Amino acid sequence: MAAQDSTMKRKHISKKNKSAWRKTDIEDVEQFLEDQRQEERVGTFTDKQNEDLFMVDSSPEKSAPSVQTVKQKRKLNALKPMRSHQALENTSKVQDPIVKRNHVRPMKNGRNIELEVCSPTKGRHRQANRDRGLYYEKLDQRLAARESGKKTSKIDKDIWQEEDFRDNIPGLKDKKGWISRDLAVHIAGNVGRKVVKTHASLHHKTTKAKKFEAPHPGMSYNPSLKAHLDLLAQVVDREEGIIKKEQHLKRVTTSMFSKVTPEERDSRRLQEMSEGIKADGDPQSETDNDEDDDRAQLAATDNAYQPINAPVENKKKSKQARSKELKQKELQRLHEAKKALKKQTADLIRIKSIRAELNEEAAELNEVKKRRKSKAERKKFETKRLGRHKFEAPDLDVNMADDLAGNLRNVKPESNLLTDRFKLMQKHNMLPTTVAVTRKRSKVKRFPRNSHKDPGVSFQDLRDQRKAAAAAAKANKDTIKI
Repeated sequence: MAAQDSTMKRKHISKKNKSAWRKTDIEDVEQFLEDQRQEERVGTFTDKQNEDLFMVDSSPEKSAPSVQTVKQKRKLNALKPMRSHQALENTSKVQDPIVKRNHVRPMKNGRNIELEVCSPTKGRHRQANRDRGLYYEKLDQRLAARESGKKTSKIDKDIWQEEDFRDNIPGLKDKKGWISRDLAVHIAGNVGRKVVKTHASLHHKTTKAKKFEAPHPGMSYNPSLKAHLDLLAQVVDREEGIIKKEQHLKRVTTSMFSKVTPEERDSRRLQEMSEGIKADGDPQSETDNDEDDDRAQLAATDNAYQPINAPVENKKKSKQARSKELKQKELQRLHEAKKALKKQTADLIRIKSIRAELNEEAAELNEVKKRRKSKAERKKFETKRLGRHKFEAPDLDVNMADDLAGNLRNVKPESNLLTDRFKLMQKHNMLPTTVAVTRKRSKVKRFPRNSHKDPGVSFQDLRDQRKAAAAAAKANKDTIKI
């Protein structure tokens, strides 16, 4: 039956329309092409060797499967490729249709430091190797010095001295000023002595105070008589200034107002608040009431309409009045022009005096400008206000004549080194001025525990006891004052 079907003539199908082509059976063609592609990927049997097609079983008999531990299985699985990467492997044996192809090596992300160190190819790699060698040499020296106990760092210069990098490089600091600071910084970087360029505001002095102020000679534990008296005079002058300022504030605030007793204050307030109120039986109030009655009667009898403002009459000016007004305006204009001409003539006569006035005014303006400039320059070097509080110089540490001991063993300390340095930093605009803040402790209500109470005592009884104790203490205090 199958042979009969194969020999049967295929039925003719019309290919007139495009839709008729879909009825054509092309399964045999697709199968042939699929087999051909499979052979290209895997290869044909003629191309393969016998070792690839057959396997010789040399084992005499089947042995029992060896039992592997979990650790051994993990080692074997680690040697196999990952399953997630199997889809990326190329198992096809189809030849590349493009024979001449440029194979580009993939670039690794980042730098290969090991390759740069082992086989440097660029100048910067070789320089980095030299710098790295110098660093390790210095590191070995420091470690060796630390082990031997020697100090390598020595301070042999004044830390407060300001140095200019142009002094160390010859040719950068010329007298004629041909080389500017910016050009000097650029040249120093090119000759291997790079200088970090800072902002110009960092080089401006913000205070004229010395970086280190020596204490007054009178603060010594064994001062001379002159130095001690000079220090006492400075302290007295400062205290007098403080007392004078306090007296001035008291004079312009507290002393300006008079003090009265509470009774007088209440009576004044009562009199002020009752101003304008008429008392009963007052003759003045009776006359006022009579006048009010008369006004009411007159208003009742006069019922005619009376406007608030008087009526306005439309009075037009006559022709004669308008002509007079125009003549007066013309005369006024001529008078003003004559007056201006007279003033110009007078100004021409007093040119010298006007010039002197202008010169005097210009001199005053120049004086004001100078004062403002000097004030701004002086303010630039004063202690600035960096926070809420203004900087106030601390009190001078002074010992009276009785406290002077003459030796360090019995001297009475009056200053603190940490406080002095802190105040000096505030004076040099390094720290904002601060004020010590003390917090008030909140009142805590205390109640005795039930285990510590006497039997039969309640909270009300305890409160009464506290009130009685407070009243007794207050009465005792009043008797002591009397």
